[in-house]
Amino acid sequence: MRIIGGELKRRKLRSPPASAETRPLPDGVRESLFTLLRGHWEGATVFDGFAGTGSFGLEAVSRGAGRVVMVERDRAVARVLGQSAEDLGIEGRVEIVQADALGPLAVARCPNPVHVAFLDPPFAMCEDEAGWDRIRGQMARLVGLLDAEGYAMVRTPSAFSGDLAIEGGEGPETHVYRRSAVHLYMRA
Repeated sequence: MRIIGGELKRRKLRSPPASAETRPLPDGVRESLFTLLRGHWEGATVFDGFAGTGSFGLEAVSRGAGRVVMVERDRAVARVLGQSAEDLGIEGRVEIVQADALGPLAVARCPNPVHVAFLDPPFAMCEDEAGWDRIRGQMARLVGLLDAEGYAMVRTPSAFSGDLAIEGGEGPETHVYRRSAVHLYMRA
């Protein structure tokens, strides 16, 4: 895995332990999202839930984000994420929180206001009714923390058929990428 654009372009990220269950954001999807939100990164505050390898959050720093809070539940993966930030020399712009991305600590540590918030939950969680309800609840809380021109995004399987309405959110604007889709929301 590598950074694909910005000041850290082509720099490599550390890989998580083989036992870790991570699903990095594919390069094509990442490039599309950063292009779609071009002009929204310089100095931005960013929240990356389910951070995993950090491909989204570290890319945001590379593209100019001023502060990125990355939430990862797995202790070993969070440690590797911190090592990647150190390797890149950006640890002063990144805060790594070891917690449940859908829990209260994640929201408490989210910048307020936040300009871009991204949740990339496991697809099995999206397809589980109780899991999707938790995701939607956290998305509503994140939408409530957005600044006036900010975006909250959630990634789901492309064939997802759940209710995409987010309380307090306007949207979604959905972009489909083969097996996944990203849904964008603004404050209503």
